[in-house]
Amino acid sequence: MVDPTSDLAEDISEEDAPSCDTCGTTILNEPRHRVITWVEDEQVQSAHFCDDDCRMSWDGGA
Repeated sequence: MVDPTSDLAEDISEEDAPSCDTCGTTILNEPRHRVITWVEDEQVQSAHFCDDDCRMSWDGGA
């Protein structure tokens, strides 16, 4: 898993890159990449999105 605070434009392979939680696209060297984090059951959770549109469409797994 990639640290969501890292710079994804530096030396990340496609197999290690995160996928968009809305559309499933691999996020690699994408300047519009968005990440949200939250705490659930005392664990830090995160969700990656390829752009703002996918972020706004995300239903949080509901």
